[in-house]
Amino acid sequence: MASVRKHITKSIVDTMKPDEIIWDTKLIGFGVRYQRRDKVFVYKCRIGNRQRWFAIGKYGQPWTVADAENRVKVIQGDIAKDLDPATIRDERVRNPTLRQVGAIFLETVVSKKRKATQILYRDFLERLTYPKLGDVKVAQIKFSDIAILHYGLRNTPITANRAIASLSTLFSWCERCGLRPKHSNPVQGVERFPEKSKERFLSPRELARLGVALARAERNSTESVFALAAIRLLIFTGCRRNEILELQWNDVKIERAMFLLPETKTGARPVYLSAPALSVLAGLPKVSKNPFVIVGDKEGQRLVNLRKPWLRICKVARLRGVRVHDLRHSFASVGVNGGASLPIIGKLLGHAKSSTTEKYAHLGADPVRAVNEAMGNQIAALLNGQKGSVIKQHTAVHS
Repeated sequence: MASVRKHITKSIVDTMKPDEIIWDTKLIGFGVRYQRRDKVFVYKCRIGNRQRWFAIGKYGQPWTVADAENRVKVIQGDIAKDLDPATIRDERVRNPTLRQVGAIFLETVVSKKRKATQILYRDFLERLTYPKLGDVKVAQIKFSDIAILHYGLRNTPITANRAIASLSTLFSWCERCGLRPKHSNPVQGVERFPEKSKERFLSPRELARLGVALARAERNSTESVFALAAIRLLIFTGCRRNEILELQWNDVKIERAMFLLPETKTGARPVYLSAPALSVLAGLPKVSKNPFVIVGDKEGQRLVNLRKPWLRICKVARLRGVRVHDLRHSFASVGVNGGASLPIIGKLLGHAKSSTTEKYAHLGADPVRAVNEAMGNQIAALLNGQKGSVIKQHTAVHS
């Protein structure tokens, strides 16, 4: 194996040839060798009368040149303290910290999930969990540690609940990997914070004002045609925001009046298109070399930020406290109030569980109340010796 001495940098490693080993000119003993298909960082030193070799890791994720150099310095520090780096390394493998386990968990488990889910898991771990528990041995983390972490996030209860839910998944995986005893998940028993429902439904009058505001923005060209189309498609389909913003023309099947979404929160699913939704699509231009339906400002990219145009539209429409996501709730409310059953609403919204749709059950109370009122009036009339009127048929909503 050919051996040379150079200062090891990323560009040097990238241009290495097979069967070559490079020794760093600055950090003595630090090297990288190209063996078979992998480039591996190594450290060679002398401990007492013995020469020792340490394999640091393969070049690439997660090992960069800087990471490998830092690892060598840790080994040097251990040697200076008369500690055996090999023994310490074996202990780290047998009993890793939460930070070490988290890196593997993100790479092997979370990487298979949706991109949005990957971002959330990484944020929960790196921003919220590691500062408190990152350097604690994963086998030593207790219920009280998680309970204190959860309580510390009490000002953002939903985030706190989601963070420990992700940790529960991580610890269950640790049990399967043998890093913790079975049935030792420290998240079990941590009582979640109550979550206030944020459902907001647009009334018929509010929908009318929204329609006027959209038409005015279109007429005066105060918003892009793509932002306006995104809002209208959200209203007409009940889709989640990113399901529309990430929609590509390849997913649109005009002849079948549907979208075929390859990836959603609940997996691939069809979205059926009404005539108004098809009309919105028909009025949209297709931009060359851009696969997205809702085109952004950057070439070849989708619209990223719908919040600013939405807030401007809301101001014109005199809508307060309405989020983009509330258009999805409004879509569902129109269906339920129109007599659609909860299972049908669930299918239209792409709910994986019927329990998710049950939050809309109360919207069906108006027709039930109307029937109840009519029945009460008829009974009262009969009690008074009067002839009761015919009760009109109303469609009550049941799941």
